[in-house]
Order: sequence, then structure tokens, then C-alpha cells
Amino acid sequence: MKFNIQSKLLLTHLSAVSKVVNSKNKLTILDNFLFNLEGNKLVITGSDQENTLTTYVQVEEAEGSGKFAANVKNLLDMLRTLPDLALTFDINDNNLEVNIQYQNGRFNFVAINGNEFPSKAVTDEEPKKFKLPINKVVEGIQHTIFAVGVDDMRPVMMGIFWDIKPEEIVFVASDTHKLVRYRKLNVNTGLEHSFILPTKPASILSSILEKAEGEIEITVDSKSATFETAEYSLTCRFVNGRYPNYNSVIPTNNPYNVTVDRLSLLNALRRVSVSTSSSGLVKLELKENEIFLSTQDVDYSTSAEEKIQCDYNGEEMAIGFNDENIIDVLNNINSETAVIKLMDASKAGIFVPAEQEDDEELLVLLMPMML
Repeated sequence: MKFNIQSKLLLTHLSAVSKVVNSKNKLTILDNFLFNLEGNKLVITGSDQENTLTTYVQVEEAEGSGKFAANVKNLLDMLRTLPDLALTFDINDNNLEVNIQYQNGRFNFVAINGNEFPSKAVTDEEPKKFKLPINKVVEGIQHTIFAVGVDDMRPVMMGIFWDIKPEEIVFVASDTHKLVRYRKLNVNTGLEHSFILPTKPASILSSILEKAEGEIEITVDSKSATFETAEYSLTCRFVNGRYPNYNSVIPTNNPYNVTVDRLSLLNALRRVSVSTSSSGLVKLELKENEIFLSTQDVDYSTSAEEKIQCDYNGEEMAIGFNDENIIDVLNNINSETAVIKLMDASKAGIFVPAEQEDDEELLVLLMPMML
């Protein structure tokens, strides 16, 4: 086998595929990229058994076809030190010796038989397919991934729940302290389905699609999904389990609305959070058109307070939130103005953008802390 490719092009695709490879693998073959030359198309695959990411690259002056596996770390370390120049891969089909030649140098190693790389599981189940604009998938992941749980005792919370309807998709994530529901309207899926996408493939999908355009084809069955574009294909297993009824925990009758400049509140929270205790408690006292923020750390004899303006005409109220959680929530609301809907100090607060796009609806629930 033989082919030519530019070093920076190869590095870009290998770097993307490497995101799926674990630093330590039970199967040593998974420490490698799988290369498969098919005509002028080079198919590169990485896997951690649960997730498999494949990319497709056009090469030049290709001769022959076949598979070989090459170490992830060694290849990336070599490519990162090179300027953008032409590489010639020359692979001996008999002993899998790989010679990578470039201007003023070469790199040589013995590859592993590509047939040792695990293949995709085959299922008799009839899969379901639909297409979505790439930007809608990216927005759904980026609006929710910050709220995904990390508690191994609650595995169903360790992913983004996709609730697919014929004309909308609802993305949901929660760590039990906060919950985000992001509805994307006016999408045509033509089916009803739901699954929990784990954090790792969700993060990888967001990163490889962030600058892409067009549509993505999604194929789902009861255990896994494949997300495919012209350049990439990601196959991942779902989190097993039934996701809780997210709508049942969202209050619908919080009567008191606080309308506030999002950045003003966010920056004030960042300043006063310097003096929070280990609990991270920040106290918000609401008065007419005013929020008074205060924190205290008794162990270090520090405290902080700040006052900002808002639009509020409800009853005077004091409510506590964890500083990191409320900062995360405000960071993930894109509008200039945020609305906080409250009932009392013991009930969850609802955070929404003051203005939303016609085809979307973002809502974040945040549980309070005891004052």
C-alpha cells in the first residue's frame, strides 16, 4: 500500500479521532488508530469499545488497499512537530513495516494487523433513521452538557436525554441539583424515540461538529446510535436505564419574577463567591428592584456583599444558591437579560432567557440551599 497526504490534514483528523481513545485500554489494540485504505479514501478509526469514531480523508497517488493499526501517541507526537508538508506512507503488505517519508526525513515503525481491531456489533433490529441540521444538534448538546450528573450511583443522570418527537426534540440533563430542558422546535424527525447519550460521545460530537455545516444523519436502535456526516461517523452505546419524568419536577406556578441584566448578576456572583465557605452558599435578598448578594466564610473570617439593580415587585425574600451552580446556569443563558422565577426560599428557582428564538425554548431549574 502507498499513499500521499499533507501532514496538517492528517493531524487534524487524527486529533479528532484521538478524542475517543482512552489513555488506558483493556485491549492493547485500542491504543492504536485503524487505517483502512480504499482507493483514494483513507478511513481512520479509533475506539474505546463503548464508542467508535471514524473519519474519512481523501489521499493522493494511492496504490493498493488494506488495513493496518498504528500507535496513537507515537503518530500524534511525530505529526505535531512537523510543519505542513507532504507525507508519503509506504506500507509493506507482507510484514506491515510502515515508512513515512517527508522532506529531509522519514519515520519508520512496524504496524499491527488491522484485522485485530474490534468490528462494529451487528444487530438484527431494524434501525430508525432521521436527519437534522448540524447546528441544532450542537446547540442541544452545548445548552445541556454542563448540567450532566457525575455520580456513578445514578448512571441514568450521566448523559443527555434526547426526547425525540415527530416535530421537535427535547434535550435534558440534570445532576439532581440543577436541571436544564432545551426544546428545539420545528424539526422534522418523523418518529418518536428517546435515549440517553453519555457525556463522552456528546462532548466529542459537539467538538467535531462545531464548525461543520449541513445535515447529520442519525441512526438509532435500542442500544446505540450512529451520527454520520461527510467527514465523520460516531457510533456510541446508550446509558442503560429509564430517565426520570423531567417535566414533573419543573414548577409551573412560580409567581415572583426577577428580571436582571445577566452579566451584572454573573460578575457580582463571581466577586462575592471569593468569600464563600466550603458549602458555596451565596445568599440573595430580593427587595423592590434590588438584589443584595452576600457570602461569608466563618473559618477564614471573610465576607463579601454587593447590591445590583433588577426589576422585581414581589414580596421581600431571601434565598440561597450554590455559587458554582448559579454561575454555571447564568453562563449558559445567551440573552443579555435573564428572568428568575421564584416561589419561596425552599422551592426550586427557574432561570430563563428574557428573549428566546422562535424555534427554541431554554429553561434551567436550580435547587436552593438552606440559609
